[in-house]
Amino acid sequence: MTQTAPFPKLKRGLVAILRGLKPTEAVAIGQAIHDAGIEAIEVPLNSPQPFASIASIVEALPETALVGAGTVLTAADVDALHKAGGRLLVSPNIDAEVMGRAMHYGMVTMPGVFTPTEAFQAIRLGASALKFFPASVLGANGISAVRAVLPATTSIGAVGGVSDKDFAGYRAVGVSVFGLGSSLYKPGASVEDVSRRARAAVAAWDEAFGGE
Repeated sequence: MTQTAPFPKLKRGLVAILRGLKPTEAVAIGQAIHDAGIEAIEVPLNSPQPFASIASIVEALPETALVGAGTVLTAADVDALHKAGGRLLVSPNIDAEVMGRAMHYGMVTMPGVFTPTEAFQAIRLGASALKFFPASVLGANGISAVRAVLPATTSIGAVGGVSDKDFAGYRAVGVSVFGLGSSLYKPGASVEDVSRRARAAVAAWDEAFGGE
């Protein structure tokens, strides 16, 4: 089976979801999050001029940062993401055309899944990691039940209604990646507030996962 780029070994399995981010604040917010210790950043495509924000963050952060887009729904979106320099593709669903185009560019992919059928389809299409969404509906027990039938090497992410208070419970069932949205950033938030929230998330990760 072919696969998009494997999910990278980040210092922490945290992805900052910056829905509603404006290009004028992209660099400052992105830098604050990265400085706090979160290396992966996604700008959902239903944000204002998302590709401009992505390009600015890519240019501002080190090459080791994993920057990309969320809510990627079409192959044209994938082309635009590649043009902006993004390497991370996150979607709420699993779409064969989108996955195929992402594989062409060697992107890291996290398609959204909810059921065993969707999870196996995503694996078959080469997903780097699975994004269980909305995780707050499935809960740790629901994800655990689905994960039990998946290949042991599958990287599992939880996104949707997840905050730093949930890390320990999800970790216990094998979740290794968390997407943090409104608990980390909301439109209009100050750089100082985002930085404080990001540092709190990093501290919670370090407490839950220790030296992993």
